[in-house]
Amino acid sequence: MALMKTAVIPEFFARLAAAMPEPETELEYENFYHLLVAVVLSAQATDIGVNRATKPLFEKIKTPAQMIALGEKKLIDYIKTIGLFRTKAKNVIALSHLLIERHEGKVPSDHAALQALPGVGRKTANVVMNVAFGEATIAVDTHIFRVGNRTGLAPGKNPLQVELKLLKRVPEEYRLHAHHWLILHGRYTCKARTPLCPACVVADLCTFKGKTVVA
Repeated sequence: MALMKTAVIPEFFARLAAAMPEPETELEYENFYHLLVAVVLSAQATDIGVNRATKPLFEKIKTPAQMIALGEKKLIDYIKTIGLFRTKAKNVIALSHLLIERHEGKVPSDHAALQALPGVGRKTANVVMNVAFGEATIAVDTHIFRVGNRTGLAPGKNPLQVELKLLKRVPEEYRLHAHHWLILHGRYTCKARTPLCPACVVADLCTFKGKTVVA
């Protein structure tokens, strides 16, 4: 895969920004605690599936204390349609305890503190830091990993390599929303099996040699 020329990267993001002026997460939440729980649940699951499960849950549960009172068994009943639901339920209850014990029940605005919570890895912490606290982090999921490699924007053998390369290559003025533009672009245009290259606003800047001809 040929590396995308640095000179065209500002234009790449300018076009994505024009197509999606106000990109945001598709996970539904009412507060930062909801956001954290939703992102933890979204690992190896779709946002649509998570939203379907969390809608009735979040109507009743607003705080870590309420989640603990609900308990792991009842939480499982809400999220059993989501992959790895037993492990995720255990993590959500455990992180709720730690939020109360260490952070007065609030979601910490610190990357290391977030990653110290059960079920919260680098990607989850990056999402929370970006969406909740406006930090210019880039959370590399399967979509961003694919787009970074396929377009030549930020090739890497693993998510961390892609993340670090993106942080170096994405112009500062686009960094805050970069991961949402790339996620949405990967989810709806630069799809895994059949990318919609004829409908892509950055197709001429992309170095992918296997572009599709018919959308």
